[in-house]
Amino acid sequence: GAAASLTEGVRSHVSTEGGACDPAAPSLPQRWAVTSVQPAAASVPNAGTDRILGKWLIGCSGMVVGAVVLGGVTRLTESGLSMVDWHLIKEMKPPSSQQQWEAEFQKYQQFPEFKVLNHDMTVSEFKCIWYMEYAHRMWGRAVGLAYILPAAYFLRRGWLSAGMKLRVAGLCSFVCFQGLLGWYMVKSGLEEKKDSHDVPRVSQYRLAAHLGSALLLYCASLWTGLSLLLPPRQLPNTRQMALMRQFARGTGGLVFVTALSGAFVAGLDAGLVYNSFPKMGERWVPDDLLAFSPTLRNVFENPTTVQFDHRILGIASVTAVTALYALSRRMPMPRRTQMAIASLLGMVYIQAGLGISTLLLYVPTPLAVTHQSGSLVLLSLALWLVHELRRLPK
Repeated sequence: GAAASLTEGVRSHVSTEGGACDPAAPSLPQRWAVTSVQPAAASVPNAGTDRILGKWLIGCSGMVVGAVVLGGVTRLTESGLSMVDWHLIKEMKPPSSQQQWEAEFQKYQQFPEFKVLNHDMTVSEFKCIWYMEYAHRMWGRAVGLAYILPAAYFLRRGWLSAGMKLRVAGLCSFVCFQGLLGWYMVKSGLEEKKDSHDVPRVSQYRLAAHLGSALLLYCASLWTGLSLLLPPRQLPNTRQMALMRQFARGTGGLVFVTALSGAFVAGLDAGLVYNSFPKMGERWVPDDLLAFSPTLRNVFENPTTVQFDHRILGIASVTAVTALYALSRRMPMPRRTQMAIASLLGMVYIQAGLGISTLLLYVPTPLAVTHQSGSLVLLSLALWLVHELRRLPK
């Protein structure tokens, strides 16, 4: 090493000048004394900091799951419109006196949900739905802090590479955007409808945008975390493997679209029509599938069509995952990749069973929440599989 080279050089110099073995040779000056060379400090970022960053992002993705589940609960319990204004700091403290609760309830009474649906609601009943929405909003703030504060710390410590700085900045910005999009969604449910007897609900388009952005945030965080924690596998570079990789990506995309279509089902209460399976009522294709005009409106605004589409997407997801599993049995796979495929297969059938049960039992809240949570589990497993099959970096 460096120390050995330096010592050898000094010995050569001394030998040349007077002989290192000569007893009469003068001792080396103190300034020539040889000291050990200390190893250079580990560069930052390194494998250790990458593991910390990976675990942080996996934890953040878990918090996003909690936000999505809480959002589903507020939607199913019709609690999402109980807080009729939005303040980043002010609303963090709930009402603390009966007078404050009365004032909050009076604000709620001015909006369509109270006038049409809850006109006989008491203050005690209002507190229940208010606290549900409050929990959802506070969890959203906690998610934001979980991203932004550690990101600032890691940036200060120099743990982020140039590429990781861009990714983390994008994730933190997307969290803030997600909060604003949530309030934009809630506002649509507070507006007066043209028909005063219409059931107040948020726009299914804004609901789908809010859920879709949450799913994108979740996928981006999970993928980045996995990339930092799990090294890529050496897979055979064959035509079969290339096909497997493309098929897995397509299946993951199908699972994502199926989960997103659930937002339209929730937004239109489409799970409350045609509570039968596999037929819709007495027919495979219901008569009112294309009842709206123009035809394209049915895809996003007709509850019958929305439920029909969600069914088809769910069946397609089950079929695609089953075919993916069958294809994987024909080629050698690392054990971890085999686990991902087997887990995905098992979960897609569980999720299908949850969806059918939710429909047949007329959408009970606990089962509906479990079904929504199952979509995130299924999406996570699909993402894990795609990550396992990715190419080695060049």
